Amino acid sequence: MSAHTTDISEYGKEIMNTLQPGLADQVISKLGELDDELPKLIVNYAFADVVGRPGLDIKTREMITVASLITSGNAQPQLELHMRASLNVGVTEKELLEIVIQMAIYAGVPACMNAITAYRNAVTTFNKSNQ
Repeated sequence: MSAHTTDISEYGKEIMNTLQPGLADQVISKLGELDDELPKLIVNYAFADVVGRPGLDIKTREMITVASLITSGNAQPQLELHMRASLNVGVTEKELLEIVIQMAIYAGVPACMNAITAYRNAVTTFNKSNQ
Protein backbone atom coordinates (compact mmCIF):
# COMPACT_ATOMS: atom_id res chain seq x y z
CA MET A 1 0.00 0.00 0.00
CA SER A 2 1.47 3.37 -0.98
CA ALA A 3 1.77 6.31 1.37
CA HIS A 4 -1.15 8.18 -0.15
CA THR A 5 -3.67 5.42 0.55
CA THR A 6 -2.99 4.92 4.26
CA ASP A 7 -5.11 7.79 5.60
CA ILE A 8 -7.93 7.67 3.09
CA SER A 9 -11.41 7.33 4.49
CA GLU A 10 -13.14 4.03 3.80
CA TYR A 11 -16.42 5.95 3.98
CA GLY A 12 -15.29 8.30 1.21
CA LYS A 13 -14.21 5.37 -0.95
CA GLU A 14 -17.53 3.63 -0.31
CA ILE A 15 -19.45 6.69 -1.48
CA MET A 16 -17.30 7.00 -4.60
CA ASN A 17 -17.80 3.34 -5.46
CA THR A 18 -21.55 3.73 -4.97
CA LEU A 19 -21.49 6.43 -7.60
CA GLN A 20 -19.44 4.33 -9.99
CA PRO A 21 -17.93 0.93 -9.21
CA GLY A 22 -14.14 1.20 -9.06
CA LEU A 23 -14.15 5.00 -9.03
CA ALA A 24 -12.23 5.31 -5.76
CA ASP A 25 -9.25 3.23 -6.90
CA GLN A 26 -9.21 5.01 -10.26
CA VAL A 27 -9.18 8.48 -8.70
CA ILE A 28 -6.69 7.52 -5.96
CA SER A 29 -4.31 6.08 -8.53
CA LYS A 30 -4.48 9.03 -10.94
CA LEU A 31 -4.21 11.70 -8.25
CA GLY A 32 -1.53 9.77 -6.35
CA GLU A 33 0.72 9.98 -9.41
CA LEU A 34 0.75 13.75 -8.96
CA ASP A 35 0.92 14.15 -5.19
CA ASP A 36 0.73 11.79 -2.22
CA GLU A 37 -1.73 13.99 -0.31
CA LEU A 38 -4.10 14.83 -3.18
CA PRO A 39 -6.13 11.59 -3.08
CA LYS A 40 -6.71 12.05 0.63
CA LEU A 41 -7.97 15.60 0.10
CA ILE A 42 -10.44 14.56 -2.58
CA VAL A 43 -11.68 11.31 -1.05
CA ASN A 44 -11.83 12.49 2.55
CA TYR A 45 -13.03 16.05 2.07
CA ALA A 46 -15.14 15.98 -1.09
CA PHE A 47 -16.73 12.59 -0.58
CA ALA A 48 -16.58 11.55 3.09
CA ASP A 49 -16.93 15.01 4.65
CA VAL A 50 -19.21 16.78 2.15
CA VAL A 51 -21.10 14.24 0.02
CA GLY A 52 -21.33 11.92 3.02
CA ARG A 53 -22.99 14.50 5.26
CA PRO A 54 -26.46 13.76 6.60
CA GLY A 55 -29.28 15.97 5.42
CA LEU A 56 -29.53 15.03 1.76
CA ASP A 57 -29.59 11.57 0.25
CA ILE A 58 -27.06 10.60 -2.41
CA LYS A 59 -29.66 10.78 -5.20
CA THR A 60 -30.51 14.40 -4.35
CA ARG A 61 -26.83 15.30 -4.03
CA GLU A 62 -26.09 13.87 -7.47
CA MET A 63 -29.01 15.76 -9.02
CA ILE A 64 -27.63 18.99 -7.53
CA THR A 65 -24.12 18.13 -8.71
CA VAL A 66 -25.34 17.54 -12.26
CA ALA A 67 -27.19 20.85 -12.29
CA SER A 68 -24.14 22.66 -10.96
CA LEU A 69 -21.82 21.09 -13.51
CA ILE A 70 -24.20 22.02 -16.32
CA THR A 71 -24.22 25.64 -15.21
CA SER A 72 -20.44 25.77 -14.90
CA GLY A 73 -20.20 24.92 -18.60
CA ASN A 74 -16.56 23.84 -18.41
CA ALA A 75 -16.49 20.41 -16.84
CA GLN A 76 -17.76 18.01 -19.50
CA PRO A 77 -15.88 14.89 -18.28
CA GLN A 78 -17.07 15.47 -14.70
CA LEU A 79 -20.61 16.15 -15.95
CA GLU A 80 -20.72 12.83 -17.78
CA LEU A 81 -19.30 11.01 -14.77
CA HIS A 82 -21.89 12.52 -12.43
CA MET A 83 -24.70 11.88 -14.91
CA ARG A 84 -23.72 8.19 -14.92
CA ALA A 85 -23.36 8.32 -11.14
CA SER A 86 -26.82 9.82 -10.78
CA LEU A 87 -28.26 6.97 -12.84
CA ASN A 88 -26.35 4.51 -10.62
CA VAL A 89 -27.98 5.93 -7.49
CA GLY A 90 -31.55 5.95 -8.77
CA VAL A 91 -32.09 9.07 -10.87
CA THR A 92 -34.14 8.06 -13.88
CA GLU A 93 -33.22 8.96 -17.44
CA LYS A 94 -36.34 11.16 -17.57
CA GLU A 95 -35.37 12.99 -14.36
CA LEU A 96 -31.87 13.51 -15.68
CA LEU A 97 -33.19 14.94 -18.94
CA GLU A 98 -35.49 17.27 -16.99
CA ILE A 99 -32.48 18.59 -15.07
CA VAL A 100 -30.77 19.34 -18.39
CA ILE A 101 -33.84 21.13 -19.73
CA GLN A 102 -34.31 23.10 -16.50
CA MET A 103 -30.72 24.31 -16.62
CA ALA A 104 -31.27 25.83 -20.08
CA ILE A 105 -33.07 28.67 -18.28
CA TYR A 106 -30.23 29.33 -15.85
CA ALA A 107 -27.13 28.33 -17.80
CA GLY A 108 -28.23 29.16 -21.33
CA VAL A 109 -28.89 27.16 -24.46
CA PRO A 110 -25.19 26.43 -25.27
CA ALA A 111 -24.68 24.87 -21.83
CA CYS A 112 -27.89 22.91 -22.30
CA MET A 113 -26.74 21.63 -25.69
CA ASN A 114 -23.42 20.51 -24.18
CA ALA A 115 -25.35 18.82 -21.40
CA ILE A 116 -27.53 17.02 -23.93
CA THR A 117 -24.36 15.55 -25.46
CA ALA A 118 -23.18 14.52 -22.00
CA TYR A 119 -26.63 13.08 -21.27
CA ARG A 120 -26.61 10.95 -24.41
CA ASN A 121 -23.10 9.65 -23.65
CA ALA A 122 -23.90 8.95 -20.00
CA VAL A 123 -27.16 7.13 -20.76
CA THR A 124 -25.54 5.05 -23.49
CA THR A 125 -22.62 4.07 -21.25
CA PHE A 126 -24.94 3.36 -18.30
CA ASN A 127 -27.26 1.19 -20.39
CA LYS A 128 -24.37 -0.76 -21.92
CA SER A 129 -22.86 -1.46 -18.50
CA ASN A 130 -26.22 -2.66 -17.15
CA GLN A 131 -27.10 -5.10 -19.92
